[in-house]
Amino acid sequence: MRIALLTYRGNPTCGGQGIYVRHLSRELTRLGHRVDVLSGPPYPELDPGVTLVRVPSLDLYRQPDPFRMPALREYRDWIDVVEVATMMTAGFPEPLTFSLRARRLLKASPGRYDVVHDNQTLGYGLLGMLRDGLPLVTTVHHPIQIDRALDLAAADSRSRRVSLRRWYGFTRMQRQVAGRLPGVLTVSGASRDEIVEHLRVPAERITTVPIGTDPDRFAPDPAVPRIPGQIVTTASSDVPLKGLEYLVEAVAKVRTGRPATLVVIGEAKPRRVKDLHERFGAATVRFTGRLSEDNLIHTLRSSQIAVVPSLFEGFSLPVVEAMACGLPVIATTAGALPEVAGPDGVAARLVPPADAEAIAESLRELLDDPAQRERLGRAGRERVEQQFTWARCAERTADSYRAAIAAQKGRSGRC
Repeated sequence: MRIALLTYRGNPTCGGQGIYVRHLSRELTRLGHRVDVLSGPPYPELDPGVTLVRVPSLDLYRQPDPFRMPALREYRDWIDVVEVATMMTAGFPEPLTFSLRARRLLKASPGRYDVVHDNQTLGYGLLGMLRDGLPLVTTVHHPIQIDRALDLAAADSRSRRVSLRRWYGFTRMQRQVAGRLPGVLTVSGASRDEIVEHLRVPAERITTVPIGTDPDRFAPDPAVPRIPGQIVTTASSDVPLKGLEYLVEAVAKVRTGRPATLVVIGEAKPRRVKDLHERFGAATVRFTGRLSEDNLIHTLRSSQIAVVPSLFEGFSLPVVEAMACGLPVIATTAGALPEVAGPDGVAARLVPPADAEAIAESLRELLDDPAQRERLGRAGRERVEQQFTWARCAERTADSYRAAIAAQKGRSGRC
């Protein structure tokens, strides 16, 4: 099949969108399909055989000058005007403007693709693609309304809440678009249930296709020594959804009786990090910033325990990647985490969300029990090999493409 895989931003080192499109496109290509990734900036890293089609925007959030005002000469059309106007009124324009640009590009090359696969854009341009007769599949990892609710709950002022409501204004568009799509892919049963609730998509239109990892890359390496007391997690310091504060508090509790240091793979916001250091001690937590995949794998291999303290996850690549590296995992029972990690005590330890003492208790137990760490690490590795690989994800995604193509032919025949 000739596949157009859409992602409104493809950052390879921040967030899951760039990771998803890179690995899925690679495995689809290995199955013999031709994949073009249509992406807005920042652009993803792609493997040989996959074509990147750049869909330029004004890149208003690029570093080191986020929320920049473009010069007049940079404007090309009315979509650029919409992009800037939305940013100037505190909204987030990229899902809308990318979908409009992608629809225009696809319409200019009729017959080039057999199927279009959108990765959580859910912009109005997708409805135009349906009107153009394009078979369309959309992946929703989880509804962004969940992020919105948690961010609003964590906001410390009225002005911050007003700003967040405006920023998340695009979620209204996403709900309207999702409800009119013929079919949606998602990554877990928990995400399916949230999509039904928040995006009002009937359950019968949703297909669950778990994502995964590359078990040849993410694998144990006996030559890399585990650092005693090193605990690893993946989170940005200012994302309430990830539950980082509860983990930092738990590690601080554990440190009173044994060596323990938390390594956080993710961005560090200076003000937030200063607050964590003042509350729990600077030696408790260290942020790595963005890591290459090689450095990420090395960090996992050199740690003793991985923790995922999230308040919700539609899936969890950090759980899968840690398990693939033979690392024992502690995860909360929030969202899809029990689906990914499995029952408590089999391949991971499960704790309630937002419970620092429960995390601390599990950390103490695992730090003091090398045999249990080894058993959970082996079981987690086996679970990933059996259920969570990109190859398996690509096979099931391709089946969804065939179903979408057949359904579109049926609609065209009725017309």
